[in-house]
Amino acid sequence: MKKWVVEDWEFELTATDGKAGHCRLGIEKGDKFVFQYACPAGICPKVMIQVYTWCFGAEVSGDFAHRGCKEKHEMDMSCPDHCIKFHLKAYPINRDENGKPKPNNPRPED
Repeated sequence: MKKWVVEDWEFELTATDGKAGHCRLGIEKGDKFVFQYACPAGICPKVMIQVYTWCFGAEVSGDFAHRGCKEKHEMDMSCPDHCIKFHLKAYPINRDENGKPKPNNPRPED
């Protein structure tokens, strides 16, 4: 793999409520997933489908407050099966001193 894109957002998804016995993958309160673009190991694919939508929204300057959340880049959600509750935070990363995203690395040759 030749990753060349410099990611400019990082996400933290924390289980805030739920028990391992209620989740097919055993996710429980306190479990935390930190990721950028790629799916984190151990995350439920149904949760990731839902979370990715909100992560992409943050990447294009979305504001979760427009969804009724208290914070611009933080929100609470339940998994699609309503077994586990999560808190999602979005953090800008890899920025210059003015907050502008750093440029990508050169694209690999085909």
